[in-house]
Amino acid sequence: QVQLVESGGGLVQAGGSLRLSCAASGIDFSNNAMAWYRQAPGKQRELVAAINTGGSTNYADSVKGRFTISRDNAKNTVYLQMNSLKPEDTGTYDCNTGPWVVVTTLFRGLGSWGQGTQVTVSS
Repeated sequence: QVQLVESGGGLVQAGGSLRLSCAASGIDFSNNAMAWYRQAPGKQRELVAAINTGGSTNYADSVKGRFTISRDNAKNTVYLQMNSLKPEDTGTYDCNTGPWVVVTTLFRGLGSWGQGTQVTVSS
C-alpha cells in the first residue's frame, strides 16, 4: 500500500518561504514520478510541480521561477521549495506518485489523497 506523508506547511507572510516534504513508502520510489498539487477553498486541485525519474521537472505557470521541486531517492522523499510566496499560493498541498502521464495529466497517482499540509500566505 502506497503511503504519502506531507509536512512543512504553515503560516507565512507574503514574500516569505516554506519547504514542503513528502515521504513515500510502499512504492519503488526511484522508478516513479512525483508531483505536488494544491487545492484552494472552493477550487479544484491543480498541479503545482512534478519531477520524473530522471530529474526533469514541470511547473505550473503561476509558480515558475519561485518554486523548486526536488527528490532524494535515498530518502524516498520529494521536496517543494517555495520562495516569494503570494496570498494566492494559499491552499492545501499534497503529493502523489506514479507514471509521469498519470500524475501530470490525470492529477492522480498510486497513493490515496491524505490530509496534505496547509499553506497560508498572509498579505
